[in-house]
Amino acid sequence: MGSWPAHLFLLLLCLVLLAGAAALQTAPPLSADRWARPGCRSKCGNVSIPYPFGIDPGCFRTGFEINCTNSTAYLGQGPGHNIEVVDILQGTPYLQSTLVVNHYIARDCYYQNGSRSESNVPSINIIGLPNYKFSRDRNSFVAVGCDALGYIWSHRRSTFWTGCLSYCTDASFVPNGTCSGIGCCTAPIPMDLRNFSLQVDSFYNHSNSRFAPCSYAFLADVGKLNFDLSDFTEYETRKTAPVTLDWAIMNKTCEEAKGSDDFACVSPKSVCWNSNNGPGYLCNCSQGFQGNPYLNDSNGCSVFFSISDLFAKSDQTSTSAHLILRHVSNGAIIEKGAILAHAHGTCMAMAEEMEADAGVGLSLFFLIAIGSWLYWIHKKRKLGELKQHFFEKNGGSLRPDIRLFSSEELEAASDNYNQSRILGEGGAGTVYRGVLPNQNVIAIKKAKISNDEAEVQQFINEVEVLSSINHRNVVKLLGCCLESQVPMLVYEFVPNGTLAHHVHDEGHRGSLSLDARLRISSEVAGALSYLHSAASTPVIHRDVKTTNILLDHNLTAKVSDFGASRLVPLDQNGLVSLVRGTFGYLDPEYFQTGEFTDKSDVYSFGVVLVELLTGKKPVAKTQAVKNLATLFMDCVNSGRLVEILEERVVDEGTPELLEAAAELAMRCLSLKRNDRPLMREVAMELEALTRWKKHPWGNVDVEEGDSLLAKVGSSSPSVLHDSANSSMEPMVPFEIVR
Repeated sequence: MGSWPAHLFLLLLCLVLLAGAAALQTAPPLSADRWARPGCRSKCGNVSIPYPFGIDPGCFRTGFEINCTNSTAYLGQGPGHNIEVVDILQGTPYLQSTLVVNHYIARDCYYQNGSRSESNVPSINIIGLPNYKFSRDRNSFVAVGCDALGYIWSHRRSTFWTGCLSYCTDASFVPNGTCSGIGCCTAPIPMDLRNFSLQVDSFYNHSNSRFAPCSYAFLADVGKLNFDLSDFTEYETRKTAPVTLDWAIMNKTCEEAKGSDDFACVSPKSVCWNSNNGPGYLCNCSQGFQGNPYLNDSNGCSVFFSISDLFAKSDQTSTSAHLILRHVSNGAIIEKGAILAHAHGTCMAMAEEMEADAGVGLSLFFLIAIGSWLYWIHKKRKLGELKQHFFEKNGGSLRPDIRLFSSEELEAASDNYNQSRILGEGGAGTVYRGVLPNQNVIAIKKAKISNDEAEVQQFINEVEVLSSINHRNVVKLLGCCLESQVPMLVYEFVPNGTLAHHVHDEGHRGSLSLDARLRISSEVAGALSYLHSAASTPVIHRDVKTTNILLDHNLTAKVSDFGASRLVPLDQNGLVSLVRGTFGYLDPEYFQTGEFTDKSDVYSFGVVLVELLTGKKPVAKTQAVKNLATLFMDCVNSGRLVEILEERVVDEGTPELLEAAAELAMRCLSLKRNDRPLMREVAMELEALTRWKKHPWGNVDVEEGDSLLAKVGSSSPSVLHDSANSSMEPMVPFEIVR
């Protein structure tokens, strides 16, 4: 056992560490050679190559081959593997799970001489490299230009479409330093994305924005995107943009992989983590160690010595002193907040060693107990301060008149946000299924971690809107949690998924009867009518679409997702803002003027009604990409309504009923907002259609080949509106792309 000076030294060191007064120098990062397998090349040009990556045979794990050609690194080996690697990120003390690659930029340029230069990339595919996927947390789809319409889609497993648009006529409108929607816009990507196609187009061939004659589209790491006006010309010469990939050991979870012969976490001091971007797992060094967790040799996880070297020659320093000093050095390279935890654990373990010395053991025991109590108080106070900071940042000062859940309650309810509890994901966040202690099932909407105050404001806005709404066809907000890093909203659980799922997904198409479709559309129209004209302060939803309409166990509709909604003062008809919405549903007049009104919701609802009648998605790729509203208007105006309607709808509906529903949808889709009906008028007509479907007042015989538009009888429920004031003349259709 050590002497009294050694014990005194240890005691003072413990107390200093537990008080958090030590100022420690961060340990230097490990060299590139330390990350590679011994005897293997650790660099290709300027790119470090850490194991499990490798260049030469025997230097990489299967699936992590790097092709090093002319000092340039590429993913994979052999023909077709031409994705250039910019960086494989390494951090201290852990090997990170991301890498940066270059991919091509799509462009579409129009010049004053009338010429056009187009370079749209058909697809980018890493399906053949199963350990990689595009990072959902770090990347977004980006479109740049002042007459830019960009979109991205994937045909792997189930198709998704998304994109964004940007329009401006003067360079003074474009803000520098941010991709805010003017000159540059973004859209989120889904989890587990491995291939995509993208395209960029324009509305007016850049005739109104000659200072920026080109549009560009690409996937990009938004943390590296610092947009300004110079990008309009810079991208003319740039062919590629950096995008971040997540990587993981393919297909298995930690639980499935442990014990297998090819388990990757081979270092004795390594731990396994499941990937948060689809299947696969990762390895990291245990806390207090650094190195490469995929190596079981001198380059694997080990303790890093720095301060202890100062005491190497001291006869007064016991084994326990070295333990503390090793924790100090390792704590310093992990994070400041971990130092106290490391020192606390070591000092407690050291107590047993020092108990043998009766002269100081008892005193040390009490001092360590006091130190532990001080540490607990410090930790609790810091946690309270952090929660208060998040509470104020997330809008706690609004004091919403709803239940405030604690972060611990929601973590327990969602099994710590287990991936198996995910109900859906969107641009703003992820929705989890939760179960409270009283067995009530809830839906927890958790915002994405972001430094963008606008995204946090969407959640705050949703609380403000929904806390004042009570309608049977609007999803009910039960409460929120504002004390966590990201705000969370708690809703009633609606068990039957989205309307889009029942209309479009494989195995569900055609599953809804015409009765159900009319009833659902009537319920949605009634909810929107309430929002527009019966709520205490009128609300414009601004993102009406089938994915934002939920169905309960009785297939009763619940309108959801009010993050983009706005409360409209009673003395105003509309508001002006940056264009927000979803492809295929966006009001063309709102897009052109930036002013949204309740008639903007009417247009979007018209698209929903057409989806229910046709079973088709709002944006469909035919010979040219058109939105569903355009296709529907073309069919109705040319007397081909039956051709576009879903087969079950035609089988279950009478000609006059189908004509009345189509005519109502056409009025909702009028390009001029003044020609659209009010939402309460739409709700009344749909309620009449629903009753008329059950008790038809008459029938009109339609011969084969006759246009339904020519057969509107006086018994049709369309008599509820003044057809003389309806705008049914053919118009130039509004198309999302040419």
